[in-house]
Amino acid sequence: MVKVLLFAQFQEAAGRESVDVDAAGQPVGHVKSILKENYGLLDLDNATVAVNQEYTDMDTELKEGDTVAFIPPVSGG
Repeated sequence: MVKVLLFAQFQEAAGRESVDVDAAGQPVGHVKSILKENYGLLDLDNATVAVNQEYTDMDTELKEGDTVAFIPPVSGG
């Protein structure tokens, strides 16, 4: 399993802070597709993604026990 952390509006839309996804051996983009389909998180295209606390892209292959974080865009002021 891969643990997926959700923040801000993603967390609110999904109704939870994290989900576990069977995605070992799959790219991060696969997890994004699952979240869009199962939780209605359509704004994930603008999210920054990190795997095990390192920023990455949608092509990164996941391993068993990885933690993926989808971080929404932020604005400063």
